[in-house]
Amino acid sequence: MDIVRDKLTRDELKQMAAAMFGNMVKAVVDVERKLIALDGELHADLEALLLEDGSKQKDLWGINLYPDLGGEEFIEFDSMINMRPSQGNRSRGVESEEVRRKIISVVEKRISR
Repeated sequence: MDIVRDKLTRDELKQMAAAMFGNMVKAVVDVERKLIALDGELHADLEALLLEDGSKQKDLWGINLYPDLGGEEFIEFDSMINMRPSQGNRSRGVESEEVRRKIISVVEKRISR
């Protein structure tokens, strides 16, 4: 598990995917601090790593990245940590279009295409 504070290449992401799940990397994005924690077995583990690093729970969203895919298929908005009725998110996805845009922005900042 690692927190990406600079930029990661698509090849590095592919290596992470191959080592863990084959074609996918689990990630948690801090939409306020603009950081990504990657390469954990569970989104909850990555969430804990960011919380220990100073992130706030309300800013953390779980996604899956598919380095071999492009466009909208690259990011999958699906994680148990996203279920937050108190924030108006009642599913494993990310229901707010604004939050989805923030997540995409952080991913584009931290991962080279």
